[in-house]
Amino acid sequence: MANSQQQQLRFPPIAGHTVRGDFDGGALSSDFGPLLVRGIDRQIGLIEQLAGAIHDRRHPSYIDHELQDLLAQRISQVTCGYEDQNDATPLRHDPLFKMGLDRLPLDPDQTLASQPTHSRLENAVRRADLYRMAVAFVEQFVASYAEPPPAIVLDLDHSEDRTHGQQVFSFFNGHYGHHCYLPLYVFEGLSGRLITAVLRPGKTPTGRENAMIVKRILQRLRAHWPDTHILIRGDGHFSNPELMDLTDADPLADFVCGLPANPVLNRFAEPTLAEARTLHGVRCENAQQAGESSPERTRLYEEFSYRAGSWSKPRRVILKGEITAFGDNPRFVVTSLSEPIPQTLYEHFYCARGQDENYIKMMKCDLKSDRTSDSSFLANHMRLFYACAAYVLLHALRTQTLRGTEFERAQPSRIMNRLFKIAVRVVQYKDRIRLRLPTTCPVKHVLKQVTEILYQVPALVRTA
Repeated sequence: MANSQQQQLRFPPIAGHTVRGDFDGGALSSDFGPLLVRGIDRQIGLIEQLAGAIHDRRHPSYIDHELQDLLAQRISQVTCGYEDQNDATPLRHDPLFKMGLDRLPLDPDQTLASQPTHSRLENAVRRADLYRMAVAFVEQFVASYAEPPPAIVLDLDHSEDRTHGQQVFSFFNGHYGHHCYLPLYVFEGLSGRLITAVLRPGKTPTGRENAMIVKRILQRLRAHWPDTHILIRGDGHFSNPELMDLTDADPLADFVCGLPANPVLNRFAEPTLAEARTLHGVRCENAQQAGESSPERTRLYEEFSYRAGSWSKPRRVILKGEITAFGDNPRFVVTSLSEPIPQTLYEHFYCARGQDENYIKMMKCDLKSDRTSDSSFLANHMRLFYACAAYVLLHALRTQTLRGTEFERAQPSRIMNRLFKIAVRVVQYKDRIRLRLPTTCPVKHVLKQVTEILYQVPALVRTA
């Protein structure tokens, strides 16, 4: 009774009735999501691939939870908004999370792993395990296509991951003004699919490092898609001679990358900027005479051949000569593409990489990929991969199972809040399990469609 009083919730009276709450509702869960995550993973087999990439060094006599179950539990929790490892301990008894791992919901002998078990797993992975997991993400990306695509876009981008304390390889980054990691995310720019990710130290990457990572990705993709055209796209961090030469070696690959300004490029840009200043002045004068507001900016595009001292040959450089009320704003892009005119190449080929930042935003804000608070660098890399796996599963759910619904283009947070966070009462009989959802559930029609698809589509069977 004392424990019951401590856990009692009190509320102001309603219509003359006292209101009290407690936590003796029985087999209830606040998360319907684990069943949907389980259904998607049965179709694509992601968690099985990731588990196969890790060499389990535990002694069989002391294993209570299989490696695939540990990954499934942790990834399912991240997908449902529980990014903190400490949440594993109270959720190990949750009936829906147990069902997500093919366990009977009310069997007390089939509880899930607790926080210490997951902590040991994170700190037990080695570099070779993480490398094989990174490869598994690439293989999953390839498997997401029914047939080789004619063209894909490799969007490369680093993102600041702020660190606190004494994390290994946490360096001070002058651009961001604090200690951080600088993970690299690789997405397919046309579809938003994740290709792979790499947790990096906080320092600016070298061209050799960028080329090494991209080379391994290209080798994996070319093994499956020898005739697919691959466009590599990135900001100024990737306009490295090593990456350009790597692309030149592949006849079906091209690149388009931002190019940081320098005195030579500024000198090339000056005639176009002068013309843009004159045009902007004329436009402002015409707008003033017509009683209209002055234009915010004037842009002219130009191209020229340029070769930096470290480059193996001259390259095509696109200039966006922009004049605003605040002054000149020249931007440069270097590319191996020869066909698109300068304006088209800049606005439609290069600027489209901005969508990549939205994908990273989903990873960081919705799936907490920056929750890298472990002191070990490899353990933090494992946490990044948990978020990556959650992204892959949610992307597959959104683009395949939720196609044609209001959630087809929804962000992960909206799917989590509307479809995953639903209260469920679980009733287990001798030969069946009954799930009782709220009668007033506002998305019951969507859940009906989704669960029917997941029920009818057979589970993926991988051949050895």
